[in-house]
Amino acid sequence: MYQYCFVEKRAIGSAQAEAFEYMFEVTSDRKQTYPVRVVLPRQVVLTWAESHLRPLADSEQYAAVKLRLFRAFDELDDMQSKGRELYIDGSFLEESLASLGVE
Repeated sequence: MYQYCFVEKRAIGSAQAEAFEYMFEVTSDRKQTYPVRVVLPRQVVLTWAESHLRPLADSEQYAAVKLRLFRAFDELDDMQSKGRELYIDGSFLEESLASLGVE
């Protein structure tokens, strides 16, 4: 079982932000924490907004990021060595938001 704490969100890349980076501190034993980075590319957010005819709210972006983190918890057998950097692509964004009823 993992526990996590959100640390920060920041734009990475150029002045227009090529992506958004969400940083979490994660632990599985409550003794040692390690950083996990979830990257949400700006183009993925823009493509979603174009296809849904509205911008994606910050809270909706964060929800998709958390779902990506949770999926890694479920799928990776060693999060500390294999899950330190996670990415969200267009299909995951669409799937995760649809599962939450976001249209």
